[in-house]
Amino acid sequence: ENIFIGILIALTRAIDAKSPWTAGHSERVTKFAEAIGHNLHFNEDEMRALTISAILHDIGKIAVPEQILDKPGKLTDEEFAVVKKHPQAGADIISSIPSYESILEGIVHHHERWDGKGYPKGLHEKDIPLIARIICIADVYDALTEDRPYRRAWSRTEVRQFFEEQKGKMFDAELVDVFLTLPDVQ
Repeated sequence: ENIFIGILIALTRAIDAKSPWTAGHSERVTKFAEAIGHNLHFNEDEMRALTISAILHDIGKIAVPEQILDKPGKLTDEEFAVVKKHPQAGADIISSIPSYESILEGIVHHHERWDGKGYPKGLHEKDIPLIARIICIADVYDALTEDRPYRRAWSRTEVRQFFEEQKGKMFDAELVDVFLTLPDVQ
């Protein structure tokens, strides 16, 4: 099991290294997702599924060209359409691994929004799997607190305000409340 997780981490480091802007992203997302899972008293199987889903949440970005991932400005509609395919591409990659159906939900749906305006399926509220709702929060937090080619990192104060404003819109309000109590987020 530890060897398997180590291989997954090495794989995600390789994917994150496609762009200098995302180095370490998957590991940080995993750390935050696991902290939420612990706060929600996930059992061992739930934690395992959450951890692996979080580690692999962006594996589908291997199918996104670097010039799109590293673009310094706003993406065109066509470029954004390519980016929006990465959750399904990731699920397609992982679906070939036997006995890992439980982690697909987190990979496929981590860009869904509580209000139904996310992708790839426009799911809303509790139709979004819990693991995906958790990964979404961790993913957005890490993205906002790190520099990107198109903007500087936000301060923790700005990020906290954003999460408060997005409760019940982008994010599950109850999960945001749990997340904002984590020591690494304060």
